[in-house]
Amino acid sequence: MALKDILPSKLGFGAAPLGNMFRDIPEAEAQATVEAAWNNGIRYFDNAPFYGAGLAEIRMGEALADKPRGDYVISTKVGRLILDEIEDVSARDLGEKGDVFRYGRPNRIVNDYSEDATLRSIEDSLKRLRTDHIDIVWVHDVAQDFYGDAWLGMFESARKGAFKVLDRLRDEGVIKGWGLGVNRVEPIELLLELDEPRPDGFLLAGRYTLLDHDRALQRLMPMVAERGLGIVAGGPNFEYAPATPEILAKVAAIKALADVHGISMKAAGLQFALANPAVAAVIPGASRPGRIAEDTAALAEQVPKDFWRELRKAGLVNPLAPLPGGA
Repeated sequence: MALKDILPSKLGFGAAPLGNMFRDIPEAEAQATVEAAWNNGIRYFDNAPFYGAGLAEIRMGEALADKPRGDYVISTKVGRLILDEIEDVSARDLGEKGDVFRYGRPNRIVNDYSEDATLRSIEDSLKRLRTDHIDIVWVHDVAQDFYGDAWLGMFESARKGAFKVLDRLRDEGVIKGWGLGVNRVEPIELLLELDEPRPDGFLLAGRYTLLDHDRALQRLMPMVAERGLGIVAGGPNFEYAPATPEILAKVAAIKALADVHGISMKAAGLQFALANPAVAAVIPGASRPGRIAEDTAALAEQVPKDFWRELRKAGLVNPLAPLPGGA
């Protein structure tokens, strides 16, 4: 099933901040943020065991416990098991994500893309999320820059394990769809080149944004569109790692144009991502209730076509990138 047939709207909720991403978020604030998302009409919620070593799923399960299960879509991820044993959070080897969840739970996190681990991960997520089913399952971080060439071995492990079992669960109707949840385009392209299995779409974090979209436009977005699949654009307005001087200069140039036209950077970022026909939804993260209203308003904000034309003219977007309104 194509993602557009599963997802209820173009705007979803990315739950990474609920895992105490970058800061220790008070429980009341986390709960109020999910409630604000619900009250603003958001009905797609994306999560992962990795976010705070299960904390984000626990918080989301609590926040959605009184909502009708048939009224929303939830996705989570497999590939990392959260164990009961405690580990030294500061000693985790997670590359660019090493300090992101240092305020999360101290439970040990283990990479495992096997069939048994995939089934166990889903079962654990069902308990934390306090639900009887998960709609979409993403295979998480099967490729990351800090793994180097080792990611190919991880991909092969997932191909023999997670991919097969998720294909079967989808065909049996246990889940509605599955795909990869990654921040690199290469594993998605590799999976799309295989005859089997048959993913339904992908969550691509940070690689189709105003600031970083060249690589995705080369092959990935056309491949996804040709197959009638879809991309959920994660982190459409930020990246885990500190920005480089080149990125900061690009941000300044885009902001200068946005200021001239009286529009918000958030509107520019979200609307740019959604202008690509391969993008089924965007899932900006939020850890404060007020951010949800900002996201909703950003999608409704009127962005002049001249803004997009001037971005193109200034070389701030790839010439191949579709722009809102056909600008």
